[in-house]
Amino acid sequence: MVTRTFDERRARMVERQLRRRGIADDQTISQPYIVAAMCELLMLDGTEHVLDVGTGSGYAAAVLDELAASVVSVERIDVLAARARHALDETGHAAVEVRVADGALGAPEQAPFDAIAVAAATPIVPRALYDQLVVGGRMVLPLGGSRGQQLTRIVRAPEGPEQTALLGCRFVPLIDG
Repeated sequence: MVTRTFDERRARMVERQLRRRGIADDQTISQPYIVAAMCELLMLDGTEHVLDVGTGSGYAAAVLDELAASVVSVERIDVLAARARHALDETGHAAVEVRVADGALGAPEQAPFDAIAVAAATPIVPRALYDQLVVGGRMVLPLGGSRGQQLTRIVRAPEGPEQTALLGCRFVPLIDG
């Protein structure tokens, strides 16, 4: 019987589950647990128009497609967007609209959104994204700096944003501009 170390098992998993499927940079996919937590925090009932910021591999967009009426996903890196488009088509999620654009700006021409999932950290809530929410809409994003963030739900309320930090996390930074 061969006993493998944790590092060997991890390297094997990365090779089998990611690299063979075209993922060359591990920052392009969030842990399934985090994607599930974000989806739960968005409180979707299946009728929503959703914005997914940071398409990456397309995994979160596919999950959101199962839970919402429509999904627009924004990715700033064209190669990742193309790979995600292919993966979404291959897995029965062709209805997801994938756009190459600055995620910090969202998709104003597709707004308003009932929910927004942001897969990149920022120290403050991006105004452009907040403005694309309907009143009562929810945004889930990691708020904080490079040393760690809090997965936070923002609700657009008539009297202003309602913010609730819910879970410690670490994401790559949201790049704007």
